[in-house]
Amino acid sequence: MASTLCSSSTCAPTQSSLFSSFTLRRRLPLVGAFCMLSLGLSNLYTPFYSSALKTGCVLSLLRSKLGVRSHSAIRMEANSTTVPSIVVYVTVPNKDAGKKLAESIVTEKLAACVNRVPGIESVYQWEGKIQTDSEELLIIKTRQSLLEALTEHVKANHEYDVPEVISLPITGGNLKYLEWIKESTRE
Repeated sequence: MASTLCSSSTCAPTQSSLFSSFTLRRRLPLVGAFCMLSLGLSNLYTPFYSSALKTGCVLSLLRSKLGVRSHSAIRMEANSTTVPSIVVYVTVPNKDAGKKLAESIVTEKLAACVNRVPGIESVYQWEGKIQTDSEELLIIKTRQSLLEALTEHVKANHEYDVPEVISLPITGGNLKYLEWIKESTRE
């Protein structure tokens, strides 16, 4: 069970060496709560978790609550060479629309990088009917402070009446990459 809770190479060994089945059952609700928080649903947190969220060490808090020792946890440190950064998801109807929108976002310095992921299938409800469409997903890395300008740019340059623009916080990662996001975007 523990091996399914994390997929990175920094995860601890198997469940049998870490937890008894009683301990795992008792702590599993905590795992769900911390997973929700780490996915960017910070509006659900209580004051108990606020310090962990502010420092970006939810994963460290999760590991400490589960009794897991981390050998190489990567987290966002207070650093003047980076800025609060986010990942933004935007879906587009096709390859051409994705390329055009991605290039305009980077040209305007609204993001450092846009990954285009082709071949996704979206199932959603629209105007009372279940719809299924092939789309392309844009994964946009930018400053948190640019979210409003990015959202307005997407709305003005998108084919959909209600384009998807959702953001998740970046709480850690490669410091040089995070510095590059800051250097490659406008203030």
